[in-house]
Amino acid sequence: MADSSFDIVSKIDRQEADNALNQAVKEIQTRYDFKNTGAEIKWSGEWGVEITANADERALAILDVFKDKLIKRGISLKSLEEGEPRQSGKDVKINCTFGEGISQEQAKKVSKLIRDEGPKGVKVQIQGDELRVTSKKRDDLQEVIALLKGADLDFAVQFTNYR
Repeated sequence: MADSSFDIVSKIDRQEADNALNQAVKEIQTRYDFKNTGAEIKWSGEWGVEITANADERALAILDVFKDKLIKRGISLKSLEEGEPRQSGKDVKINCTFGEGISQEQAKKVSKLIRDEGPKGVKVQIQGDELRVTSKKRDDLQEVIALLKGADLDFAVQFTNYR
């Protein structure tokens, strides 16, 4: 019988991120504490988000609203990298970016974790910005998934192509 396998990836569903941003925009437009303050949140490039407000506290409040919408949409906050509030003329801006893919050092950290704490006979291969985990037993793969869900990784992971 062939080995079973799955992939460990770090991807963001662009449509869900877009929905979260649109929901945040609607909430900002209707909330009384943001009325007539020039507060806004919008896409800035492919994976960037720009928050603009007239005060640091308002910009951070918009960021909190956006984070709340991301959580409700099932997007991990570990994939969102926030910048510091910075003055831009009269406004305060915060730039955020979504990080996708697993870097080489993160991949090495995950494969070492699986080798050290995972079941015996599980093989891990680094394939670009994702990892392929293979084993003869599906139960071992389930154990690896449980191990990674319980681990405190500093990036978001998803499991795909389970077969």
